[in-house]
Amino acid sequence: MSQDDDEKYPASAVSSWSGYVYQGKIALYHSLKLIHDGDLDFQLQLDSSDDFAIYKEGKIHTAHQVKAKISKYRSGYIKALEQSTLIEFDKVKGTNRFFHVSVALDNTDDHEGNSGEKVKFYEYDDKPYCGLGEIEEITKKIICKIFDTQQIPSSNELINFNYCLLSEKISTKAVEIHRLNQEDRVAANQAAYEGRISAKEIINAILTKNPHQDREYFAVDLKARLQSHLEERLDQALPTMSDATYERARRLSEHIRSIQASEMKTLCQMIKPSERFQGVQTNDIRRYTKLIQTMSVEPIFNHLPHYLDSDKRFYIPTALDIDESDECEADMIREMKNNSDLLRLLFEYNHLIASKSANSFTFNTKFTHSDDLEDRKVVEKIESNIIKSLCISVVTKDDAESRLND
Repeated sequence: MSQDDDEKYPASAVSSWSGYVYQGKIALYHSLKLIHDGDLDFQLQLDSSDDFAIYKEGKIHTAHQVKAKISKYRSGYIKALEQSTLIEFDKVKGTNRFFHVSVALDNTDDHEGNSGEKVKFYEYDDKPYCGLGEIEEITKKIICKIFDTQQIPSSNELINFNYCLLSEKISTKAVEIHRLNQEDRVAANQAAYEGRISAKEIINAILTKNPHQDREYFAVDLKARLQSHLEERLDQALPTMSDATYERARRLSEHIRSIQASEMKTLCQMIKPSERFQGVQTNDIRRYTKLIQTMSVEPIFNHLPHYLDSDKRFYIPTALDIDESDECEADMIREMKNNSDLLRLLFEYNHLIASKSANSFTFNTKFTHSDDLEDRKVVEKIESNIIKSLCISVVTKDDAESRLND
């Protein structure tokens, strides 16, 4: 790819995405690095003076610009580099300025602007760039080092849980300010200045959260994995993705981000209704998000992402990958017997769209009401084939589109 071709990437989509996803991840990494180095007296501010900034005693300490996949050539960043050196707002002469990029560039020497101020390319373990797919790993390493410093026994689960919660905290704040930025710059500036996150808030979150004491751990974990998959999907596919596909993926991402961790359990159950929600794997996430992005019908992002046909019946996208309908039926009935939460959901949402299935099919579960599972006599009747009621419909993508477009 030539330099000219490289600079034809869709900058508007890139900046829209990196503006509140990539910068939030980089801001979290930098904040944790400061904490690990012993600095507990700062505040993180997102999306005002720069993409993010560190304040001390009410004054800007460092200003940071973050750019993702604009170009692999320095020339593609000249305007942004010059912007970083301006003396404006809180950025005065002598302010330390840093520039973050997600790809290796042909030149990462310091840039001196017309103002006489310099901006340095930020280094990650002596490397002047960090990709979206790399930032999670190096951030978790910093969290692990903080645990070691605090003499806290750590595990992969504990590190992952804290990373998920902190990432969610930063990203949610970045999204909130970014949205205001599109609507009202004054309101955005006010939100940024008033919504600073202190170092003590970050370290306290790390020291007080333990997944083994939190019933929502798996929901938090899955929410983070869903977000991560969407972020990576958009990051990789932006140059070839249509505006419509991009917009739907973005809306799905924002919908998932807006769901409370306690509500994620409901979504998790329906992504893979044949298993406990703790069993949702990366392939399930990939199948689920791909189904929503490729359906010819726009989803309704309200509670569970869903579709409605002309008779107001709910159709729920799932990650079901079905080779044999009999096996799917057996797996789902077994899970419903042991999972009253799932059974209650299926009484409301009993039309399931499979991510992959050769044919549509239905089966009768023999349950009359989800509360019946609490009654041993009813369970015995179910097992003796006396009661028949709830019918589950599993439909292919093509059949679902036909019904929904009817």
